[in-house]
Amino acid sequence: MKIGIPREVKNHEYRVGMIPAGVHALVEAGHEVRVEEGAGLGSGILDEEYTAAGGELVPDADTVWASSEMIIKVKEPVPEEYDRLQPRQLLFTYLHLAPLQELTDVLLEREVSGVAYETITDARGGLPLLTPMSEVAGRMAVMVGAYYLQRAFGGRGTLLSGVPGVPPGDVIILGGGIVGVNAAKMALGLGGRVTVLEKNLDRMRWLDDLFHGQVTTLASNHHNILAALSRADLLVGAVLVPGYSAPKLVTREMLGHMKQGAVAVDVAVDQGGCFETTHPTTHSDPVYEVDGVVHYCVANMPGAVPRTSTFALNNATLPYALALAKKGVEGAVRDDPGLFAGVNTYRGEITCQPVAESQQRPYRLLGELLT
Repeated sequence: MKIGIPREVKNHEYRVGMIPAGVHALVEAGHEVRVEEGAGLGSGILDEEYTAAGGELVPDADTVWASSEMIIKVKEPVPEEYDRLQPRQLLFTYLHLAPLQELTDVLLEREVSGVAYETITDARGGLPLLTPMSEVAGRMAVMVGAYYLQRAFGGRGTLLSGVPGVPPGDVIILGGGIVGVNAAKMALGLGGRVTVLEKNLDRMRWLDDLFHGQVTTLASNHHNILAALSRADLLVGAVLVPGYSAPKLVTREMLGHMKQGAVAVDVAVDQGGCFETTHPTTHSDPVYEVDGVVHYCVANMPGAVPRTSTFALNNATLPYALALAKKGVEGAVRDDPGLFAGVNTYRGEITCQPVAESQQRPYRLLGELLT
């Protein structure tokens, strides 16, 4: 298969879809890999490393897209890339289609096979390609939240750790999944008082055991969220319903219960955000203020630490990339039910129920289309 690795063009996105070791594995398996010049520089990977691994350097993005049967990326195509998508091309990347109707239209019109990292599952029902970036984003959420709590950046001037004689800051985390756990680890490490709100009772028990009672767990409901907001110095939105738009757990009215200068970091922004006041921001303009609360809603947080993020992501994506390249979508999904769940669009149809329901569109079962 002819595989293309374009340079990412989203604002301050420095990750790259494949590292040299992955290119080497794909070439060894008999595939042709074209890499756009400079694609890996943001992650500290030189062009020469790709050529040494057997990849072919291509001078521009148009050529990469036009000459490739399969495109491997990190982030969903942005509008300037829509015209580069080829009919019936295989696109393997994070898609987050639920809030992106325009991109969905393009994928359907061109009958692109859109395989989304974030909806692929493993044998335990986990999300193996979302996990590494959720680990990064969860840890970063507390780091950036602590930074913007500084008064000079609009925060209330709270040091999360406190000092002797002054209590630590309160970190409220909505969701006890991968993002929530990693946010809690970082917040505890910084000395904050941490509360995690989670709707699954078994998950709360697990969190209590994991953190040996150092983290307070609460059932996630409107009453408890409202009470927690009133004492939050840092609020982390870590809610995920795979494939669907995130539920709006914090309304505009509820912000009025928060302290002036509190910071809200919505990691769920890729799926539309779990705060009613969320709108996507960028690394070059990351924050805005609503009713005295500083919002950080960058839609590609791990892109700020690309060296770590790129290598962590490739550790997870490479086996799936090899399977798709060897067998095509049809063969790969027949052999791996988890990969089956990753196909969001196929032959001009939405094949992911959560995406279809979020956009109020019809969908087709992938199995029917393959038959």
